[in-house]
Amino acid sequence: MVTPTRIIVRSRHTPVAKIEAEHPGAAIVDVTSRGPEPWVRFSPFYPLGDLPVPFTPGRNGASVEGIWQGLKVFESADVDLAVMAKTSMRGLKRTVRRFGRCLGHRRGVEGEELLGYIEARHAIYAPLYRFALERRLQEEVLQLCALARSQPVVLLDYETNCDIDDPRKPLSHAGLVAAYVRERLAADADDEALAS
Repeated sequence: MVTPTRIIVRSRHTPVAKIEAEHPGAAIVDVTSRGPEPWVRFSPFYPLGDLPVPFTPGRNGASVEGIWQGLKVFESADVDLAVMAKTSMRGLKRTVRRFGRCLGHRRGVEGEELLGYIEARHAIYAPLYRFALERRLQEEVLQLCALARSQPVVLLDYETNCDIDDPRKPLSHAGLVAAYVRERLAADADDEALAS
């Protein structure tokens, strides 16, 4: 059975030699927007296409990050449909420097409720990213599972905060990937145990 420690999240800024020394024999997989194919597809900036905008039936966006940023509401700007539809990985960030204080994330394109940061992670970001993993990235997930069955896997991300309830740092999407792969491996192990 694969143990949860076989999938580790580390900063992309950590020297590869240090990671290799700490995790000998590990596959090092860069899941950021600067990673190689096919792993770059795990980046929330990657335009997977046809991702459903949460709480907005019939409206889709191009990337997880585009939808997350597009649902932000600022002092001087509301929802941004153009950001949600953007198919490049650039120009997705909407910042307080440009738009003033962030008031929250709108619960749907035309919703009246604004969600706080942590609430929005739970209601928008995590479910949307899981949809991407389940519906757009299954081939890549299977490749990661195959790697994790044979060797430790280190996922590189710019952020390493894997606690969805910790507001001090941005959430690591690699942490969501690791959790999902662990879940798949555990389910596979259970299926194998039942079959034997």
